[in-house]
Amino acid sequence: MDPFIGTWKLNVTRSEFDPNHRPTRGTMTWQRGSDGEYLLLAEGADDKGRPSAEKPQRLLADGKPYPIENLPGLVSITSRPDPRTIRAEAKREDGSLAGEGTYAVAEDGRTMLATTSGFDSQLRPFTMRTVWDRV
Repeated sequence: MDPFIGTWKLNVTRSEFDPNHRPTRGTMTWQRGSDGEYLLLAEGADDKGRPSAEKPQRLLADGKPYPIENLPGLVSITSRPDPRTIRAEAKREDGSLAGEGTYAVAEDGRTMLATTSGFDSQLRPFTMRTVWDRV
């Protein structure tokens, strides 16, 4: 069984947030597509309790670059360095890093650590370390 597949709930008290990004709740769902890609869905609420949802992400962990929909000049490169870790990078045409995320499921399969960094929609840099509990 794939350790990523399923629904994960944000553990707010164990997470470290960027000052501009302080969610009060979050849910992340990982599914597997017919071509072997991961589909990552995420939703939650911001620091004022307003609902928010991330654009669904398709991650094919084969180490090859794929254009990021609606973001010209950016490609997504996803790899799986080990069975419990997925690493995703967003790179610009010049090869520079625009954002990255590493998702690691604990040995017991009950928690996931996500370390993400990049630029938000207002072009502010951010770094976060979030802990997720399996639902």
